[in-house]
Amino acid sequence: MSTERKNIRDLSLEELKASFLELGEKPFRAKQVWEWLWQKNAHHFDQMSSLSLGLRQLLDQQFYIDHITLQDQQISKDRTIKSAFHIEEGKVIEGVLIPTSSRMTACISSQVGCSLSCQFCATGRLKLMRNLSAGEIVDQVVYLQQQAQEHYQQNLSNIVYMGMGEPLLNYKNVLRSIDRLCSPDGLGISPKRITVSTAGISKMIKKLGDDNVKFNLALSLHAANDHKRNEIMEINESNNLESLAEALQYFHEKTGSRVTFEYIIFKDFNDDLSDARELAQFAKCVPCKINIIEYNPIDDGKYQQADARKVEAFAQFLESLNLIVNVRRSRGKDIDAACGQLANKNKAIAPQERALKF
Repeated sequence: MSTERKNIRDLSLEELKASFLELGEKPFRAKQVWEWLWQKNAHHFDQMSSLSLGLRQLLDQQFYIDHITLQDQQISKDRTIKSAFHIEEGKVIEGVLIPTSSRMTACISSQVGCSLSCQFCATGRLKLMRNLSAGEIVDQVVYLQQQAQEHYQQNLSNIVYMGMGEPLLNYKNVLRSIDRLCSPDGLGISPKRITVSTAGISKMIKKLGDDNVKFNLALSLHAANDHKRNEIMEINESNNLESLAEALQYFHEKTGSRVTFEYIIFKDFNDDLSDARELAQFAKCVPCKINIIEYNPIDDGKYQQADARKVEAFAQFLESLNLIVNVRRSRGKDIDAACGQLANKNKAIAPQERALKF
């Protein structure tokens, strides 16, 4: 019999109960441990004070609890908080708490690094180091919730999977983390308060439909013709706009959910009214809303922020076609926590890990 300890947060409740039976323990103890893991967010067995010392020692012999720790945080003058989290193997991920007048949003990561190499994104310059576990994803939310309460006396209103990595390439752990976040025996957050953002992987978007997910889906579009999208997003070469439109239609038919299109607007690249017409045409594929996002240049980046007048004209054109449009202004610029900049200059992070896509 192997003596290698297992990550206890990788187990389902039923698997945990089965493990307790094998250890000669009563199954109801598994439920107690489950609550410590997912409601009280215990990171060590010795924190589980309702369990006997003997049981805690037995658990420590058989299992470990994966978790992240807060390494550093910076607070912007606009109240945005950027946090660096240490995970095993000496790696660092980051998350951002974004307070506005109407929302308290946690932006979290799903992978360490990224494999998609989008040209405008700092994380695209990194290799993919590994997927985050469901527990490591949930931990980010717990830390940012604590920050929201400590600094602003508010609870989180929204969670967005828009940090480092491509969530749909860590499908199992992302969906499991959302299950834990939404479950009554987890954190009890409504799935309608959660948005998963993808660069566009058609078969996985269809899988979301087959799994009839209840959370929101956002597509990082950024260009509505294949030539331009190929230039900035390598993933488009294998997941072109036609395949994405088909996948989004399938997703909508299965879930009934409206899709969000994210459109970072770049100077002299995708900011013309002809680009807006192409976006409007593509947006007909499903009921949607469009977020136009102000770009923040990354170090040595070739793309620049679009002129404010062109952004306004772009948005007004879309609105004239009765599309729902929001223009998202950057937050946390002074601490490099704005869109596309996160971890770009964080000196607490090793050079090969200084990037995060938002």
